[in-house]
Amino acid sequence: MTNPAMKTAAGTRTDVRDMYVVHRAFRRELGLLPGLVRAVVPGDTGRAAVLVRHAWMLLQGLHLHHTAEDDLLWPRLLERCPPDAGLVHRMEAQHEQVEHLTGLLGPALDRWEVEARPAVAEEVAATLEALRAVLVEHLAEEEREILPLAERYVTQEEWDQLGQHGKGQMAMRDLPLLFGSLLEECSPEERTMMLHVVPFPVRLLLRTVFARQYRRYVSEVRGTA
Repeated sequence: MTNPAMKTAAGTRTDVRDMYVVHRAFRRELGLLPGLVRAVVPGDTGRAAVLVRHAWMLLQGLHLHHTAEDDLLWPRLLERCPPDAGLVHRMEAQHEQVEHLTGLLGPALDRWEVEARPAVAEEVAATLEALRAVLVEHLAEEEREILPLAERYVTQEEWDQLGQHGKGQMAMRDLPLLFGSLLEECSPEERTMMLHVVPFPVRLLLRTVFARQYRRYVSEVRGTA
């Protein structure tokens, strides 16, 4: 059997551009959320519930994104480019930092949704900012160091499995919203790339029904409706 590492190193590079799109969405949403949380009027549990739902959807997407890397990407890179093992282990440690902050954030979100007290809002916003700081550093290093390795040492088929991993664990109602979030800042070329892997009937919905649904949803989240 042909060694995938040899195949990708000697042949065409794996297309990893979709990862940049995913990272961009996480950076954007985690950058916006703290300000939105702090702007909620004390006691407005309805508005808090909207933002809590959005935060949980984002955190679940981030968790599944990192789980896919932990389960599928790191083992392959450790097997195929051992001189970079220290880098991969550092990526794993950064994932653990993200999970730790997410663990702190969960109870705070639950309390804030019920109470909408300013002190809890500040706890939520500050933890979101801490999470984003860790994540931004992690994503930058991943883009700088890991993605070039993935281009060489992971096959396209293996890379595409990352996007499918854990999808069944997301609530069906959230999938179009998450995909809409990914498409929000895409260039026309990136949009074509992202939609190309989606079955045609779903692609049509993403351009029509789901696109309208996402616009309504994101307007509600950002308070521009």
